[in-house]
Formats: sequence, structure tokens, C-alpha cells
Amino acid sequence: MKEIIELYKKDKETVYNSWFVNNDERLKAFRSIRRGVFEVIKDIKNGTFGNDFKGSSLEFVLNCITEQKQVFKGASHPFYWKPKLRIPDIYENQENKLAFGQFLEKCITATKEEQIIKEIILLNQKKIKGLGPAVASILYFLHPTIIPPCNTAIVNGFNALFKDKVKLGSWSEYLRMREVIMAKNNELKSELSTDLGAFSGLLFDIGDKKLLINDEYLSEEDRIKIDKKLKKRHKEVSTEMEEEDLHTEMQYHIMTIGKSLGYDVIAASNDRSKCHNGESLSFISLDKFPDLGIDKDTHKTIALIDAVWFQKDTNKIECAFEVEKSTSIYSGILRLTDLHYSFKDNPATLYLIIPDNREKEVIHQLQRPSIKNSNIEIHYIMFSQLKENCNAICKFGENKEILKKISKVVS
Repeated sequence: MKEIIELYKKDKETVYNSWFVNNDERLKAFRSIRRGVFEVIKDIKNGTFGNDFKGSSLEFVLNCITEQKQVFKGASHPFYWKPKLRIPDIYENQENKLAFGQFLEKCITATKEEQIIKEIILLNQKKIKGLGPAVASILYFLHPTIIPPCNTAIVNGFNALFKDKVKLGSWSEYLRMREVIMAKNNELKSELSTDLGAFSGLLFDIGDKKLLINDEYLSEEDRIKIDKKLKKRHKEVSTEMEEEDLHTEMQYHIMTIGKSLGYDVIAASNDRSKCHNGESLSFISLDKFPDLGIDKDTHKTIALIDAVWFQKDTNKIECAFEVEKSTSIYSGILRLTDLHYSFKDNPATLYLIIPDNREKEVIHQLQRPSIKNSNIEIHYIMFSQLKENCNAICKFGENKEILKKISKVVS
């Protein structure tokens, strides 16, 4: 087992390296998804959840999760409303909808492992169609040291590694699998992590045949398929690295502009060591996030916003910026709305910095009822506009209002 883990950690393109330890978005996602789950609970309580997955607060949560790619690719599929099959049975059955909301509320507020397991067992007894172990992908982001995510590749990887026959889609089978995962992870946590994402990533890579534990009986056809998967993964990892460099470049531009306009600027707490063209963000940034006088959890979320401008020598936030890549957008919007709700009486100007080819998607998201009806105004600036006008804004700009020359807002 230790040899398999060593191989898993050594390969730079496994889930461990490309998602678990080298992905800032993974860390940012936890708070955003947690807040999104509270929105689902609130909507169910208030009777505003609706009768379809599309446009619901649950869709928003699942989109935040599927942004993580790798282990969570396709995590939203089980929650799509399939009218002919009446699955999942939470959109038009009020009793089931309430049961799901209460389940999420009890799990999100739980502090002990046995409380969560009890709620899973009770949910399973209700036999609500479509609310099987796919829900574990949500619960993982609420309790990452207690609940491993679950999908086809993870189950296949588990069966291959432990020579088992766990069936997909059954809570009882999932709980049996989880017991083995917990025991093995406890034995090997010094090699991996107490966060079950590391072990689940190992199972995912084995199940997806990206990590081979025994290839001596593979057919030629299987080998060709595996080679294709490995090439695809290599391309995905390379693309992610390019996107990360572009993300840092946009942070650098927006922070440089803020500094030149006379604001104090700061990068996300986990980004300050990054560099663009040899220049470190830490040399532009404040050393630490000012005390905002808000609760600890919200402070942590706001400190993960990609770039923030403060009025000089004060803790008043003037502007906040989320830089989006080809995947992330939902969690960034949630962080900006967190900021808005924390300072309603003295709101900051909010911006998304987006790839040019994502404008339509951003417009769609900003037109969602949860954003539109909240009267939160979020501007967006496209990568090309920011890069092209950075020097001119630094030279001729007087204050934050200059950004409105290159930004757009959804009416």
C-alpha cells in the first residue's frame, strides 16, 4: 500500500498533485460551498427552492463542487431533475424536499462523526429517490475528515484496491466502504492526510485507470485506452498550469493599478508568494489582512478574495476582485456576496475579472434571481481589457472610478 501511495504522490499529474496539494481553488471552495448549502436550507425553509435543479441554490452548490474537476467531475448529474423518472424526488414532493433540507441542516451543524452517520442512516430509511451516496460529494466539503466523496471511479478504485464488490448507489454499501477508507487512512495519514480528499483521489486515479496497481493482465485495447487517458490528463494539467500563470498575471495587473491609484492593496492569503515576470505579489501587497471587525469565518472567506483595495491607511474596503479561470466562477461570486453582506452600510465596488470567452456565462450567472433580486451590483472586466489598459490606467487614473471605463455591469 505504501508503494502505491508513493507512486501516487510522486506522479505530478495524479489527483494528489494536480488537485489536492497544488490547487488553491480547492481550499477556497470549502467556505463557499458551506455558505451555498446554508442558502439551500434557507430556500427550502422559506418555500423558495423551486421544482427544478436549474436555477436553484442547489445547482449553485453543485457547480461550485464540479469546478474542482478531477474527483468531482460530473458530481451534479445525479441532482438533475428527470421528470419522467421522478428523480431526484425532492423537487415536486414537499415532504421529501423538507427531509433533504433538514438532513443538510443537521449535517452542517453536526460536530461529531456519529451525528452525521445517524443522519445518513435516517435519510436512507426514507427511501427518497436519487438521494444516495452522490450526496457525499456535498458532505465532503462540510466535513472533509469524516465523509469521503463518492462516484463511479472512486467505487471502482476501492474495489480494485481492496478486492471488494461494493455497489454504486447504495448508502449501506457506501458506509461499509467508508469504514475501510477511515481505517486505512488512519493507518496511513502520515503518508497522506487527515483530509479524506487525498485518499479519495488515490481511489479515483485507480478507478479511472490513471494509476495502475496491476497491469500485467491488460489487453492491448486496454493499454491504448489508458495511454489516451494519460495523454488527456497531461494536457489538462498543462492547461491548468497555464491558467494559473494567467490568473497570477491578472492579480498582478489589478494590484499594480490599485497601488498606483493610491490604495493599499492585498492579494489572497494563499497567493502572496506568487510571482509575475519575476515580481512577487507580496512586494505590492500589505503584509496581512486588516482587522475588519467581523466574525472569524467570514473574515477567512474575505481574506481569500483574489485582490482587495483599501482606502489608504484604513480598513475600509474600496474594491474587491475575483479573477476567474476556465472553471471557477460560482465560488468567486459567493465570496464577493459574502463581502457585500458583511458591509451593507458601506459597500465596496465588486468586480469579476474574466476570460474573454466566458462573458456569456458570467452574464447568465449574474442574472440569477439570487443575485439579481439581492441588489448586489457586480461589475466584470475581461482579461484583454485589463491587460491592454493597465499601463494607461496607472498613468492617467485618479481613483477607482477609472475602472468603470473598462468594466461592464449586467442590467
